Amino acid sequence: MAAIHHDLVSEFPEFRDQIHNLKLSNAHFAKLFDEYHVVNREVMRLEAEGVPVADEAFEQQKKQRLRLKDELYNMLKAAA
Repeated sequence: MAAIHHDLVSEFPEFRDQIHNLKLSNAHFAKLFDEYHVVNREVMRLEAEGVPVADEAFEQQKKQRLRLKDELYNMLKAAA
């Protein structure tokens, strides 16, 4: 399976500057940003390596990634 990059700058290129600024000025954004990338890397690793994972556990990780991305997006929109 081809890996699709879900890093925030790839997902939201129009918010490149806001992502950078919020990482430096907003501790909550920075924490969520780091958490998002940890979860994203794990999901991508599991997809790429075909590591056997219970479907429910894998789906929970993907849902967590989506929740974090939604929260980060809302913060980016508010800062724009």
